[in-house]
Amino acid sequence: MLSRLSEMIWADWIWFPVGHGWDDLEDHDGKVFPKPKDLWATIPIAICFLVIRQIFERTVATPLASLLGVTDKKRICAPPNPVLEAYFCSTSKHPTQSSIESLCKQTGCSVRQVQRWFRQRRNQDRPSKLKKFQEACWRFTFYLLAFFAGLAVLVDKPWFHDMKLMWDDFPKMPLLPSQYWYYMIELGFYLSLVFSVASDVKRKDFKEQIIHHIATITLIGFSWLVNYIRGGTLVMLVHDSADYLMESAKMFNYAGWRKTCNFMFTMFAAVFIVTRLVILPFWIIHTTLVYPLTLYSPFLGFYFFNGLMLVLQVLHIFWAVLILRMVIKFLPGNEIVEDERSDKEETESEDEGADRELREKSKNGHMQNGHAALNNNHNKRD
Repeated sequence: MLSRLSEMIWADWIWFPVGHGWDDLEDHDGKVFPKPKDLWATIPIAICFLVIRQIFERTVATPLASLLGVTDKKRICAPPNPVLEAYFCSTSKHPTQSSIESLCKQTGCSVRQVQRWFRQRRNQDRPSKLKKFQEACWRFTFYLLAFFAGLAVLVDKPWFHDMKLMWDDFPKMPLLPSQYWYYMIELGFYLSLVFSVASDVKRKDFKEQIIHHIATITLIGFSWLVNYIRGGTLVMLVHDSADYLMESAKMFNYAGWRKTCNFMFTMFAAVFIVTRLVILPFWIIHTTLVYPLTLYSPFLGFYFFNGLMLVLQVLHIFWAVLILRMVIKFLPGNEIVEDERSDKEETESEDEGADRELREKSKNGHMQNGHAALNNNHNKRD
């Protein structure tokens, strides 16, 4: 039963055009082709990345942060309060108006004291500026090295200059050693990001990041299995070309180097838009989605691969909107770039502003059940 099901899933007609199949990927005459078992190597590579990252953050990123002047504001810890702590952990980090009133009665605290406690408690859970810098520094280093390594791998290949050649003699293109290592390292790195997702800095686009990682891993793995390697290497290169610029902008942002941060972010925005919104859809996706139809009849593997490509493209459009919003914010006033996805720390002044608003409403007669209407939405930034 299982054997028959496996044969149905891996049938040649599903993953290859008519006249081709898995037999075309058997090694012969000194030519080596990608094998499914090769992908197991990415797991120990991912584990190695996790270990190297810990060493890198302690021995390189931390001293560099000190050199660039990355400092954290001293945070005031919320005083121990079992009732508020239980609500914070089990119910919500942002209590509603009625919940605050109820908590005030249970604890004997004033509205402002409860609001301040939740603000301080939320700030405790936010990652420090040093942690953000360490993460950005690690990713910057990988993306920078990966981009130039990928460029070295591809620059002398014919399909780098004429993308239609990625389909030349498909699927019988032999695997090059440089392609093998490029694939294994890239896939191992993305696996390490999934493994470390619980401890990494969580941003507003956390769900989109997870979708991106899963789609990327699936895309890289699938393109390896069916020998779409030429197209896969081009996709990886395009992605790495902009990411290191964004990570460097974050690093300078955390260090408070405003002009350098703005310059790097401007460079990132330009490269991102050109590579993700022009080169990827109109050159690479066109060559994987439209051009093959002139050579082969459509097959399931063709739709699966390009479906993943379109998922990535939708995410790129989503991020392009965030990028443009940041550009609009910092260009006119020449202010430092704030990552739209970042979780910002709440300050005492925000609480005071809310208190003034409550007092004004109370004076104007805006009362509910004898209490001033509370508005805690200004604190919802997680």
